[in-house]
Amino acid sequence: MFDKTVQQEALGWIDGLYGAALRLTRNPADAEDLVQNTYLKAFRSSASFKPGTNLRAWLFTILHNHFLNDRRHAKGSPVQVDSETAEKAATVIPAVADSVEDTLVRRVADDEVRSALETLPEAFRDAVWLRDAEGFSYVEIAGMLNVPVGTVMSRISRGRRLLAERLTQNARAVEAGIQK
Repeated sequence: MFDKTVQQEALGWIDGLYGAALRLTRNPADAEDLVQNTYLKAFRSSASFKPGTNLRAWLFTILHNHFLNDRRHAKGSPVQVDSETAEKAATVIPAVADSVEDTLVRRVADDEVRSALETLPEAFRDAVWLRDAEGFSYVEIAGMLNVPVGTVMSRISRGRRLLAERLTQNARAVEAGIQK
């Protein structure tokens, strides 16, 4: 079992885990379940955590793996997207004042960027989100997604390029609409 300090630190990541879970599941109730199951597995498997390593990355890895396992067990059933519910839930998530992560999430939460990010293929979207919004290293992301570091680097590069293209297309479309 974790010592008290590690346990408190682990619980301090609940908002970040919930945000990631909501992004993955696109359903507030499923996101809550995913976070709960993540903590349950983390506390049950606390002996496998190596003190001195990145606890946050370890928790996000558990969350991501649990999500993928759940999806595999659901036999690839399509994800139900309820944008309105996700938007409402995003405004309800309690904010932690002035953390770097919250600042990044607010930037990424911009409607245009979020819309463009959602159009990316899942592999690219996950890699870009984990790097740019969550701030994980390439090595940490590779562990979470269970792919080589080179693949992570490639996905981030290609994902950012696609994101920039989509944002440019959207800006041009808006500009063309204004000029007409």
